[in-house]
Amino acid sequence: MGAALVLVALLLGAPGIAAATATQQEVEESLTCQCGCGLTVHACNHLQCPSGEPMKKEIAERIARGEDEPTILSAFRTRYGEKVLSSPTFAGFNWLAWVTPFAAVLAGTVGVALVIRRWSHRPPPPPPAAPAGDPELRRRLEKELAELDRER
Repeated sequence: MGAALVLVALLLGAPGIAAATATQQEVEESLTCQCGCGLTVHACNHLQCPSGEPMKKEIAERIARGEDEPTILSAFRTRYGEKVLSSPTFAGFNWLAWVTPFAAVLAGTVGVALVIRRWSHRPPPPPPAAPAGDPELRRRLEKELAELDRER
């Protein structure tokens, strides 16, 4: 009975433990490979990559020592600089990289809505103005048109 309670406690506690420690894949996807491929360390597909393979090995060693993801990422950022992170941080000027796409989409949506609104609320064109001209010419035109109608 006591062993069953311990087993249940371990099973229920396991998700919390797993969430606290970083997985190899999570850390590898948070870092950009430095070989120039532009992929994350996890996605780098170069055989025996001179950058990705040592980074994967170091990540595995750090996880085995019990380091968490922020500590591992901080160590790589100290060594390689901000460029090693696959997504920018929220600190400093980097917040602009997070905000700009949303602001651009919002501005585009507002612009399209304004254009559609303007097109749909356009006033009708004014009626054509009565032709100005000589009354004598008008009578001649009407006479000639009437003659053409009779000839048909």
